[in-house]
Amino acid sequence: MLRRFALLMISVAAVAVPGPVTAAPFPDVIELPDGFQPEGIASGPGTTFFVGSIPTGAVYRGDFRTGQGAILVPPTDGERSAIGLKADPRGRLFVAGGGTGQAYVYDARTGDPMQAYQLTTDPAFINDVVVTEDAAWFTDSFNPVLYRVPLGPGGTLPPVAQAVPLSGDYVHVPNAFNVNGIDATPDGGTLVVVNSETGQLFTVDPATGEATEIDLGGDTVTNGDGILLDGKTLYVVRNFQNRIAVVGLAPDLTGGTLVSHITDDDFDIPTTVAEHGSALYAVNSRFSTPPEDDTEYQVVRVGKA
Repeated sequence: MLRRFALLMISVAAVAVPGPVTAAPFPDVIELPDGFQPEGIASGPGTTFFVGSIPTGAVYRGDFRTGQGAILVPPTDGERSAIGLKADPRGRLFVAGGGTGQAYVYDARTGDPMQAYQLTTDPAFINDVVVTEDAAWFTDSFNPVLYRVPLGPGGTLPPVAQAVPLSGDYVHVPNAFNVNGIDATPDGGTLVVVNSETGQLFTVDPATGEATEIDLGGDTVTNGDGILLDGKTLYVVRNFQNRIAVVGLAPDLTGGTLVSHITDDDFDIPTTVAEHGSALYAVNSRFSTPPEDDTEYQVVRVGKA
């Protein structure tokens, strides 16, 4: 009897002990609010991401793991626009203001506005932004200039921004969409930009604005939009081509090789890209689809090449 009781208890224990819990996979497609008209995407702390709305200036905060989210920065009545955006480690969100000629800084936790900058009053398109340890840098697709928001001690925000003209190898194409995406080396000592019109890549000295073309051996990345520098690999979103170029860079960034392209059936004119772990997340701007209040927009997850 005792032996049978012991065997029974062992059997019950074996049934009662749960097996390993498998986490739900990250969704491959994340739905954004209908009619949102997105362009930029940025990774935040943990599994958080942010996406901006072109016509309203609203910012959506979502979760890569769950695919859920909500509006963080409410829309404006055409006063603001949200194109490229970046979150910094101090809990702030820097947003490029497109045709307004402006840039904005928000509290990434609450969505409260912290600062606004009128970068220029000339016709402009403030397109993308990267944040380094000592500055936030904004591109202008209509003018041969970068705008620098210098960060003070502890990352304090200044009252005004500075214009840094581009020089060196950079040649501006009139009446065209020029400098678009921007990123930086981890130490902030070198900026990297793409010219959408010519398909050229450049490094830029942040101290002088001098641009040096990255030699791609005759290749170009036309329609280059948002970019992401990951070590010595540069990902370039080629919007209307519905693919992401993978560029292997030389150690000194003077040259590179167009290694491959990442494609996905769910791409519908992706514009910018963010990363989380071994995945890239591209936002579908769907520029070829007339925007309506019920037009659907998505973030698409793909593996790094």
